[in-house]
Amino acid sequence: MENQSAVLRFRKLIILSASALLLALPLAAQTQHPLSAADRAALSRALDAQDQGHPEVAEPALRDLARRNPSSFEVLESLGVLYAEGNRFDSALPLLKKAATLQPGSAIAQANLGAALLKLNRNPEALRALERASALDPANTHTQSDLAQALMLNHDPRAAAKAFARASAGKFDDPDLIYNWALASFESGDAAQAAALMAKLADAPSSAPDQELLGDIAEQQRDYKNAVEHYKLAVQLDPSEPNLYVLGVELLRHWTFAEAIKIFEYGVSKYPQSRRMEVGLGIAHYSANDYARATPIFSRLLDADPDNAFYADMLGHMCALLPNGSGDCGKLVAFAERHPKNAPAAAYAAASILHSPSGSENLKQVRSLLDQSLAADPRLPEASYLLGMLDQQEGKWAESIPPLQKAIALKPDFAKAHYRLGLAWSHTGKREQAQQEIALEQKYSKQETDDLNARFKKVTTFLITQK
Repeated sequence: MENQSAVLRFRKLIILSASALLLALPLAAQTQHPLSAADRAALSRALDAQDQGHPEVAEPALRDLARRNPSSFEVLESLGVLYAEGNRFDSALPLLKKAATLQPGSAIAQANLGAALLKLNRNPEALRALERASALDPANTHTQSDLAQALMLNHDPRAAAKAFARASAGKFDDPDLIYNWALASFESGDAAQAAALMAKLADAPSSAPDQELLGDIAEQQRDYKNAVEHYKLAVQLDPSEPNLYVLGVELLRHWTFAEAIKIFEYGVSKYPQSRRMEVGLGIAHYSANDYARATPIFSRLLDADPDNAFYADMLGHMCALLPNGSGDCGKLVAFAERHPKNAPAAAYAAASILHSPSGSENLKQVRSLLDQSLAADPRLPEASYLLGMLDQQEGKWAESIPPLQKAIALKPDFAKAHYRLGLAWSHTGKREQAQQEIALEQKYSKQETDDLNARFKKVTTFLITQK
């Protein structure tokens, strides 16, 4: 599913080792605030300890050096790198910032600062630092990779793809880098380039993110069969909630309802706290025209989120289609009362009462709800249609004609309104007009099926947008 499932796979951000850092330092950095001979020897011992895997020895020595030499670039950078290598980025950041300020022309300092900022999710600042590092040392592939990740996190996949290309330097031996490059290419709209890059990973062990991205690419290229197969492989490799959800939605998009129901049922049982998984199951039953199973699902969802207009709309639509209503449909009345400006909700609430076994006992409430709906939106054809239907249920055949005519004027292909208007003409002795309306009802009946298909696309789009 495009842009939903595949995520940036972070490379290990490169924090250069302290000894490598000193080798790369420009002479000015070592002479601007020169260390005493004793401190330089202490620094050398600390760095040797760090490189030999003994940060617990290096850290106190570097802290002492930083206290005595608060403006020494090499000491501050070294201590910042030590903290960063230990994932103590909050401690590393002020040191790396000061070091980068002391030596703004150091590509290493800017790159390490950018890497630390990325780890702290300070993406705009990270991007600025990494852009400075890239400008100072454009051939550094590690910097280019980190810059590309920062660009992705700052929503510029096109520029990120170019940076990943520079990071690869023509080599394709780093699976994480190739994946990230492919993802950036896909997100920038170049599915063909993404596919070509992913093909280079064909012999490498596959992962769930690989399969999800391959599924996204296949979907974009309209290769739906392979898209489903890739999403299924992703679930086999990692049956996570996001992976199951993506597969379920993909099956729904291509009308494979029975399989989609199985996936969402499993997803609901495995991840009972996932609201979107339950929504997916409800929409899968709805799409399969199994309103009796879908209705209680949206009823529960509305209980959990009583002001959710989408849940109320789905419940109302199905209650209008169920021939004898459902006990769950009564919740629509309470929703309509809480939301008097929601015209469809009031209309659905009225319809749910009309379709219920006891509907004839509550016609006054139905009329009140329809008046509320039309006050909120006088151009809602369904409300006018239901008003005409209510008049007919009360035996007011002549009175039903104007609201039905209004419904048809607002929606000329409204098959049920043509049928009801035909009944009204027949009961008032207008046989010719009745026959005309019945003919129109037959003509537009297929259109109502198309309307249901359009609604299916709408609710599927809703699922796709849920992250």
